[in-house]
Amino acid sequence: MEDTFPDLGSLSDKELKTLIEKLTDDEQEVSYRRRVLHGKIDILRAELVNRLRHKRERGDSLISGDDVRQLTEILAGKAARPSAEEEAEVDAAAAPEDEPAA
Repeated sequence: MEDTFPDLGSLSDKELKTLIEKLTDDEQEVSYRRRVLHGKIDILRAELVNRLRHKRERGDSLISGDDVRQLTEILAGKAARPSAEEEAEVDAAAAPEDEPAA
């Protein structure tokens, strides 16, 4: 998708309608992907809660020293932001297997 916005005054009615349709389709794809990501996040959180529940039942510690160190770094603003490559990997892993029909 282009980052620049067209000169609206230079577009015909048909071109405006086409652009609206294209952007609406783009928005629907993004919305679909967001819903899939939220579903995956919900599943992962449920798994984590389940694991923590089992740890607590066994009497294990729920928070490790590494967890405290990482949280301290995040709160101090020292945590490294993911690289573009890491973000691309996350995006690729989160991409829906069956893309919606355009």
